[in-house]
Amino acid sequence: MTIELSAEFPVSIATLYNAWLDSDQHEAMTGGEASVSDREGDSFTAWDEYITGKNIELIPNTKIRQTWRTTDFLEDQPDSEIVLEFIPLENGRSRLVLQHTGLTDADEHYRAGWEDNYFEPMADYFSSLS
Repeated sequence: MTIELSAEFPVSIATLYNAWLDSDQHEAMTGGEASVSDREGDSFTAWDEYITGKNIELIPNTKIRQTWRTTDFLEDQPDSEIVLEFIPLENGRSRLVLQHTGLTDADEHYRAGWEDNYFEPMADYFSSLS
């Protein structure tokens, strides 16, 4: 199963991209403890270690591709994958497009999780910066 979502934010693609890969900013924009990295091959944790994964591909200000799993995944369930694309818009705004693949039908609840625990807090956080 694949989840596809997108949202607009009142910041540049560089600000959005860098916040995703910086531990302090990731925590500030989501409200959950994070240990992230801006290097390919590095592992990361987010949301108080509920989420774990590894950076597979990082194209600055353009694309982030990561393995992704939560503590709710079944032990024998393979990692899923997320791809984030950063699209510049007018007036210094940006669009984040998220594609989350490799999920089972039972993982549909992650759609709401992305909205509630990432996109909504990110909108609040980035709005407070402008």
